[in-house]
Amino acid sequence: MQKILDAIQADELDAIGTLPVPESYRGVTVHADEAEMFAGVPSRDKDPRKSLHLDEVATPELGPGEALVAVMASAINYNTVWTSIFEPVSTFGFLKRYGRLSPLTKRHDLPYHVVGSDLAGVVLRTGPGVHQWKAGDEVVAHCLNVELESPDGHNDTMMDNEQRIWGFETNFGGLAEIALVKSNQLMPKPAHLTWEEAASPGLVNSTAYRQLVSTNGANMKQGDTVLIWGASGGLGSYATQFALNGGAIPVCVVSSPEKAEICRKMGAELIIDRNAEGYRFWKDEATQDPKEWKRFGAKIRELTGGEDPDIVFEHPGRETFGASVYVTRKGGTIVTCASTSGYMHEYDNRYLWMNLKRVIGSHFANYRESYEANRLIDKGLIHPTLSKVYQLEDTGQATLDVHHNSHQGKVGVLCLAPEEGLGVRDHEKRAKHLDAINRFRGV
Repeated sequence: MQKILDAIQADELDAIGTLPVPESYRGVTVHADEAEMFAGVPSRDKDPRKSLHLDEVATPELGPGEALVAVMASAINYNTVWTSIFEPVSTFGFLKRYGRLSPLTKRHDLPYHVVGSDLAGVVLRTGPGVHQWKAGDEVVAHCLNVELESPDGHNDTMMDNEQRIWGFETNFGGLAEIALVKSNQLMPKPAHLTWEEAASPGLVNSTAYRQLVSTNGANMKQGDTVLIWGASGGLGSYATQFALNGGAIPVCVVSSPEKAEICRKMGAELIIDRNAEGYRFWKDEATQDPKEWKRFGAKIRELTGGEDPDIVFEHPGRETFGASVYVTRKGGTIVTCASTSGYMHEYDNRYLWMNLKRVIGSHFANYRESYEANRLIDKGLIHPTLSKVYQLEDTGQATLDVHHNSHQGKVGVLCLAPEEGLGVRDHEKRAKHLDAINRFRGV
């Protein structure tokens, strides 16, 4: 690994293909024999620092249409939180099902799971049938793993019956020194960003793009009023940027003055601090409070001059979904993913059916949507929301930050990169956008 890193650091990328691929590498894992370690423990008290391990693992065999990537940096997503606390199910079930698909996928069914669904790095090797990428290319990866052997995915690859999220439903993810990906996951690394900045948008940027901008999601247009939950968080911070960049009017819901200030720095003007307003959408564990929905809707109208949201960007799930359905305008759209506060949504269907509203489920993004989202990063129209960076051995703490929502934007992880600030190619473009790139740093 050191020789590979030395070549990358010395900008000798043409030599990467001549260096031997290590037989093993360091990766962040969960272990199958620990899947019950948190049994009976409340979700909030489950500690990723206990379940995530930094192990030396065998480098997987490279198959057709695949690539091995030297990972310079990665990032934490909520799916790593789910993996680390074995909720809602252990990911080893995913790996077993994938392993039954073919002799090639059997490699993924192991007693350990190398996690992580983001990366920025350098291609080490490509398998048979890969022509667009070569050893030495600087890349980022989106997390769509898809087989495309049935007709279902050929109009929208997210509809493929063997669609999976890499590093969550497959093995050999990005929180490691080497990752195994399908070559069609690779995209060019934005040249004006550092390794850790380039690694951080991947999953959430693509997810927000499909959910809000794409015709497969809410199909946002100029002038739309968009209610964005968690507007300074991993998903919401990109939704806020897409709304502003696309001529929409974001109404940003946050939970502190500090998070409100971040939204203002992004250019948002209409902001609701839900803690300061004291909204309590649930009277108790089983009963919602429609009066609070109405109070929340009145606050939105106060900010917008009497308009209800055309689109609600939903990802908290159970805690907020009833309110989201209620406040959406007649004929409007609630687009939902993630459900980080719980999957069992409850809402009053009268407000949906009688007002002709739509609920759209959205999950990650197809290759084209991921490419378009990455292109906007490369063009400097959308910016990373990286707030803090950890070393690979501290991935457990980074994941705990996300689990407890004590972070802003995205939390990055250095893998092979020895320090922050490396990997920039286009310094002129970077200087032009530096303030926007650093908006979330240190907050």
